[in-house]
Formats: sequence, C-alpha cells, structure tokens
Amino acid sequence: MEYDVVVVGGGPAGLSTAIRLKQLAAEKGQELSVVVLEKGSEPGAHILSGAVLDPKSLTELFPDWKAMGAPLNQPVTDEAMMFLSETTGYRTPNMFLPECSQNHGNYIISLGALTRWLAEQAEGLGVEIFPGFAAAEVLYDDNGAVRGVATGNMGVEKNGEPGPNFQIGMELLGKYTVFAEGSRGHLGKQVIAKFNLDEGCDPQSYAIGIKELWEAEPSRHEPGLVVHTAGWPMENDTYGGSFLYHMEDNKIALGFITGLNYSNPYLSPFEEFQRWKTHPNIRWYLENDKGEVTGKRLAYGARAITAGGLLSLPKTVFPGGALVGCDAGYLNVSRIKGSHAAIKSGMLAAEAAFDAVTAGRAQDELSAYPEAFEASWLYTELNKSRNFKAWFKHGLTAGTLMNGLEQFGLNGHMPWTIRRDKPDHAYLKPASECKSIDYPKPDGKLTFDRLSSVFISNANHEENQPAHLTLKDASVPVSVNLAKYAGPEARYCPAGVYEYVKNDDNTDRLQINAQNCVHCKTCDIKDPTQNIVWVTPEGGGGPNYAGM
Repeated sequence: MEYDVVVVGGGPAGLSTAIRLKQLAAEKGQELSVVVLEKGSEPGAHILSGAVLDPKSLTELFPDWKAMGAPLNQPVTDEAMMFLSETTGYRTPNMFLPECSQNHGNYIISLGALTRWLAEQAEGLGVEIFPGFAAAEVLYDDNGAVRGVATGNMGVEKNGEPGPNFQIGMELLGKYTVFAEGSRGHLGKQVIAKFNLDEGCDPQSYAIGIKELWEAEPSRHEPGLVVHTAGWPMENDTYGGSFLYHMEDNKIALGFITGLNYSNPYLSPFEEFQRWKTHPNIRWYLENDKGEVTGKRLAYGARAITAGGLLSLPKTVFPGGALVGCDAGYLNVSRIKGSHAAIKSGMLAAEAAFDAVTAGRAQDELSAYPEAFEASWLYTELNKSRNFKAWFKHGLTAGTLMNGLEQFGLNGHMPWTIRRDKPDHAYLKPASECKSIDYPKPDGKLTFDRLSSVFISNANHEENQPAHLTLKDASVPVSVNLAKYAGPEARYCPAGVYEYVKNDDNTDRLQINAQNCVHCKTCDIKDPTQNIVWVTPEGGGGPNYAGM
C-alpha cells in the first residue's frame, strides 16, 4: 500500500503529524494521502501519562479546540511542590516556584482521552488509521533510504510456524515515514543506530513512570490541585519524584517516577511507588476522616519516559523520514511535560514533509524540520532546562539547589552546560556493593502487588504467539544478571514479566511471562547486559487503558 506519508504510532505526536498534513493539504487545495499505524487495539489504548497539559501547541493545531469538544475539562486551580521525609512534608511557598514548575493556565487531563479525540479529528480530515497493526520492520530502498514499514505477521505459533489463522503482514510505503512510537520506540531505536543519529549527543536518559487512577471521597478531592513531591522514599542519590493530580469527577491520578540511572539492583520502582502512597501527606487523600482507606483504585499502568532533554536529542531526520515526540525525546523534564512538545514536533515535521511532497521530492532528508525546531518556542523552552536532570547525578540536595539557581535565579539563562557520558544501564552496581531493600507487603487496600495491578491494566496478548521479549543469549540472565546483580529484572519490571524459578535439578532459570507485559520498555533500557530486546508483539496486544 502506497501513501505520501506513513506515520508509525497513533499517539499525540503521530496524530498531530497526520492532522497537520491534512490541514495543509486542505488549505492549499492539494491531495495528500496519509496513514497512521497504531499497535494498540484503538488509538489511546497504550497511552499513559500524568497528565498536566500545556495547551499551547494544541491551540496552534486547533485554535477552537474548546468549541470542538476537546477533553480538557479540569483547569489547574492550585499547585504544591513538596519535599518529603519519612513522616513529614515541607511545601515550597508558591512564590518561590520557578516558571517551569508553574501550572496555571494548564489542564489536568486523561491523555488517552485526548488521543482518542485527536484520532476522531484526524479521521474527519481523511487520515486513514489502522489500529491493531504493529509496525515490525523498517523497509529501505536500494540507496539505503527508508521507504516505509512492514507490519508483523498475525497468527504465528510459539514455534515460529504459521498457525491456522495466519495472516501475512503488509508493506506500507511512503515518500516519507514518520516514527512516533513513544519512548524507546522499537523501530526508532533501529533507525537511530543505522544512521548514527545520536552521534555527538549525550547518551539518552530514561525514567519509568508508574501510575494509578483512583476515585476518592468527595471531601478529600480538590478539583484542579496539582501536587509534586521529591524525597522520601527515594535515597538522596536516586533521581525520582511523584505526582498527584486531582481530575474531574472525584478522580485522582497518582504516579511515581524513578530515573533508570539508579545504581542499586535491589531497588524496585513498583514497590517504591506503593511505599510512597503510605506517606501521611499522600494517603490522606485516599482515606476518610476515620483514617480508613475508602478510595477505590480504578486503573494501573507503567511507561518509560525519554528524559534526556535537548542534550540527548538525536538528529531527527534521515533519508526518507523523521522522528517526532518521545521517539526522539522532546520531553521537558523540568516541567514534567511532554505532550505539548509531542504535538508541536509532529506539526513541525508535517510542515516540512508537506512542502517536500508537494515539491515532488521523496526519500530525502527533511532538513526544514530540525531547522524549524531550532527557530521555535519549543527549542527555547528545552534549552532553558538542558541541565535539569544532569544536576541530579550529584544527589537530590545538590540537584535541587542548582536547578533552583538556574530556573528561579537565572530563569533558565545559564552560561554553562552539564554533560552526561553513560547510558542508564551502565550505572547499575553489583549486588555485593549494595544494600538490599526490605519492602513491606501490600495490604490490598492502599498498596498492591504486581499481578493484581496488571489485571486492571487490561493487558492481554495472544498466548500462543512467540514471546516479544527476546534474549540475545539465553545463558546471560543466570550467569550474569542473577549471579552479579541479584536478578534485577524481577524488580525493575512493573508487571511481573520476569521471575527466576528453580528447575527440577535445583538450577535457576529466567521465566518470561510475556502475556503480562504493559509495553513500558523498561527491560529494554535497564538490563545491565543489554541482552533483553523488546520487539513488537501481534497488533492489538498489550494494555487497554481506560481513563489514563
């Protein structure tokens, strides 16, 4: 199937790319064919974010979004930045919050709901959207330029042979292909490596975000309140923090972010999140006046976050295509926001692609896209926060003080740049050099285990398909990861995919429960030996998030 532009990924970045292409075609009276591939069962099914949205780029895309019914229903009414000890919390006075931490004018949203709305707008403009089709392979022409993608075969058995419901994948060819897969995109990662797009950049840095959606007692719900915390339960040398967002209809979104450059292999981001909820300043929102947990947990999910910022941003164009959104890494970690950047980057790529297609070009570099980015407000915004995460390599206290100086004292206009030189997986220390962490058992009311959490993520995969979590060398998990690092897979995975079990002869083996996977990509990032490779499962598999 041939199109002018093929978009891989139906999130905010991909859909904004497709929408802007069609808007420009309508404005100029041109015909332009655009297709969006989405591996989830529907647009929004795999979307997970906090989320507080800066509507700036959405307003550029749809100036009348409010009249059009965009699901931005809860404006931010108050905000709090808190530093926690184990039993107390200190709130920074709002007058001392730097511009990057201010949220008035923004909206607390379900990003999944906004994505579904964007998909409706895209289809209304004539964009073809194929949900349930996972792009599994990049296709190249004879000159090495990207010419499209192929979707994965359906109905393949565990042994790799075609089953009774086998369907061969499709080739979708375009003059340009835009990769918008989100953080640690499977194909985006390959394109970056093939074209050396990250040459001269800092290694990309990631975090894992784990989120729960709760329904709270009306008396404990403050519509529009945004709370961020730092400190406990994290140690001073571990990057992380949390959010608590009061949505409409007595809903509260709770989330915990752990930088994947942590060093202690015994650390579990999932258990840190559960422990954080027990803090008096947090659990109060989920209890009644008698101290009983009366809030109801509605949904759960997890997703990696591309957090390296401007200094880790790769070259975003190559022969035949472009990277947009978190596939490239436009998230502004100082603002804890990436959706507005995803939308803007998609628009910029679309404008460059439209001009190229209508000029009769194909399979070359869309150099106008990075040029437009460097002249945009998004570049200015990211440049102001370029050092934000790098400072935390010196610990929470030093990182907070230096970012306070840069963002509050200098308003982001700093004359220096702090670089990083190691990828996240290289920070993990041997277990013999670290202290084990004794996490409390879940109570089933406020804190939970992984499997009950995965259940409410609605994750599902066709069980007879080959596992999409692959190992380069099957011996490495036991011989290296378990022996040297105490098996960190079982802790960094938030879905119980990895567990070490005993064979009949009492030897160890790694069991991979691929059906539990919520597609967070943490294993692909944090595995200390880089032996785990996440590949696309059958389209439609994975989580089916509602309200997230």
